[in-house]
Amino acid sequence: MSDRIRSWIDRHRLITFVAIAYAFTWTIQGTLAYSGMEASWTHSILIGLGGFGPPIGAATVVWASGGSLGTWIGQMFKWRIGAKWWALALGLPLLILVLGVALFVVAGGPIDLTGLESPLIYLFAMAWGTVWGGGQEDLGWRGFMLPILQDSYSALTSSVIVGVTWAAWHLPLFLNATTTHGGWPRSQQLLWMVSILAGSILWTWMYNSTGGSVLAVAVFHAGVNSMGIYHPADPDALVPNGVPDPWLNLLAEVTGAIPLVLIAVVLVVVYGPGRLANREPPTPQDAGLPPDAESTAAE
Repeated sequence: MSDRIRSWIDRHRLITFVAIAYAFTWTIQGTLAYSGMEASWTHSILIGLGGFGPPIGAATVVWASGGSLGTWIGQMFKWRIGAKWWALALGLPLLILVLGVALFVVAGGPIDLTGLESPLIYLFAMAWGTVWGGGQEDLGWRGFMLPILQDSYSALTSSVIVGVTWAAWHLPLFLNATTTHGGWPRSQQLLWMVSILAGSILWTWMYNSTGGSVLAVAVFHAGVNSMGIYHPADPDALVPNGVPDPWLNLLAEVTGAIPLVLIAVVLVVVYGPGRLANREPPTPQDAGLPPDAESTAAE
């Protein structure tokens, strides 16, 4: 790569990061959507491979800017954050599930407690989700994009910008009939957008509060994603005779989104929109970028 190109990337970090993240992911996942490939382990692995667009985009920009790839990727191995934060990263997904199920039952949703999965399935889903099924994205969204944005904007504004960019990045999944996203009606897609914006605030809170532990965020992210396995909504009622019941599925989505939104609101009120933490947020230098490079967050 020529010095001229590297200099351009250094001056346009966010634009370059988003462009590479989208190009990598949309090429792989868009091809899968167009190919009509049936759902399978191979399909799932390829979808996960497409999810590496954000870390690839971040790594490219850190390298081109003359930064430290070791410092950037080291955020994924930052595990010394204290027992309190590990308890929250592992326990909050369970609280979100319990609140969502309680709301679902109160609203009249039918449940079936006889078919709950083994805890071993949860451990597998957590491990898979942390390194391949979603958590790997956080090295880009939280471990790179967020610190650059927070250098110019509040934590809340930065969370919203990351959340919108992150949500739109999922577009190929909505175009693929074999993915969960592809089978959702418009109302469910809108609710998912609300959930992902709320989730973006939660992940910012975790990232800032742990001094930049992408590992904690990835585990937290994987935990929230994995909780759906244990939602006891009666599958025979949700999909009677193989046809999804629109009302019950919408109810499940609404009651699942409400706890995320409520927790996000509480975090903003308690910690304030400026930092969403009781400490200074990580800087671009904590993400491996050189201290004298020009920030482009306000471009």
